[in-house]
Amino acid sequence: MIEISALPKAELHLHLEGSLEAETIMRLSQRNGIALPFASAEELKQAYEFDNLQTFLDLFYAGLTVMVTARDFYEVTREYLEKAAADGVRHAEFYVSVQGHLRRGVTVDEMMTGIAQAFEEGARDLGVTSTMIFGLQRQRPLEEAEAAFDAFTAEPRWLPLVSAIGMGGSEVGFPTAKFRPLYDRARALGWKTTVHAGEEGGPDAVREALIGLNPDRLDHGVRAFEDPDLTRELVQSGMTLTVCPLSNLRLKVFETIEAHPLAKMLRAGLKVTVNSDDPSYFGGYIGANFIAAQQGLGLSDAEIIQLARNSFTGAFLPQEQIAHYLDALEAALAAA
Repeated sequence: MIEISALPKAELHLHLEGSLEAETIMRLSQRNGIALPFASAEELKQAYEFDNLQTFLDLFYAGLTVMVTARDFYEVTREYLEKAAADGVRHAEFYVSVQGHLRRGVTVDEMMTGIAQAFEEGARDLGVTSTMIFGLQRQRPLEEAEAAFDAFTAEPRWLPLVSAIGMGGSEVGFPTAKFRPLYDRARALGWKTTVHAGEEGGPDAVREALIGLNPDRLDHGVRAFEDPDLTRELVQSGMTLTVCPLSNLRLKVFETIEAHPLAKMLRAGLKVTVNSDDPSYFGGYIGANFIAAQQGLGLSDAEIIQLARNSFTGAFLPQEQIAHYLDALEAALAAA
């Protein structure tokens, strides 16, 4: 059985704020004078039982309020990168809730100074390159998203750190199409596009997002597999799906790992990848997600390797950089 931590891979679906460990949340809340309804990290962890996506989002948005200064953003980003490096991650693409942070009064420079320092150190010291996905919230007003986009793009020195625009938040009752003009503005900057769909919502939500935004990549997408016609379309398009097994279990998209469709999706020809989503809340970083899929779904070594390969070919990177990482993967396999 292949050793997961020794396998080079990319993480394509990771929310920076979802990597906030309970201990870090409490430390930053005390440092910044942010009041939380929890007396300790242990008490906070007891709240990590979620009935659905919304119950998680309520806690997620409360947790990110402790991130205020450049030091905070640096520490949170660096802590994730250290864990990712230990799991064999060579490249990471971070969703950052720009809209959520600016709404609280955090400045673009404060946020990005810390993130940029961690990205630089991660590449130099840990061998992990990083880019950022500009994160929107579909349940919030379009005008707020536009204001966040305008504020961020007014600071051109940070633009090279961004590879894409993306959107999370509650699926049900919040269609994506109204955000199409903002996605088009992002494309004009050379950014790629992605969107969460097919997690809380079913195949119809996936179709709406595909038609409404025409994204380059699909985050989650697992419930698209319920529709054979949609599955065939996604196979034919070759679109990458950033699947997050442990997240799907904790949010009760599927009750058990054995019921998760990841293996069937892979065998049907879908270009799926394995990711951690919000690892501190969902019980595992990318290595734990790979292991859960490997053990619970009976994935072969060849299938694990294909998932790693998909993670690089699905990354928002120049082709020469993708080729470099694929060569590193082959070298690691040859040396194993």
